[in-house]
Amino acid sequence: MEIIFNNQTPIYLQIVDEIKKQIISGKLLVGTRIPSVRELAIKYQVNPNTMQKALSELENEGLLFTERTNGKFVTTNEKIIETTKAKFAKEITEKFIFEMTTLGITKKEIIERLK
Repeated sequence: MEIIFNNQTPIYLQIVDEIKKQIISGKLLVGTRIPSVRELAIKYQVNPNTMQKALSELENEGLLFTERTNGKFVTTNEKIIETTKAKFAKEITEKFIFEMTTLGITKKEIIERLK
């Protein structure tokens, strides 16, 4: 899988967002083992240290957990996934509304366009 990284956000955070999307959309299933740091670094074409930083961030957020000898797994805590999904959706919605209003489109017009 190839991501086109932008220069405004650190690469590891862009990877965090991509993996979050996979988790909250169900592409990465609850409780499943994810590939190793090395495998993911190759997949995303980044340095393993960058990938490790991204995975550590996802662990800190509770979306991944480590089993000492078995690797990293997607959380089984559905509440964390749903909370993350709601937060992600809110951020996307707020950004969309901001961008639309900077174009001079009113909130009423935004609603009409969404219908």
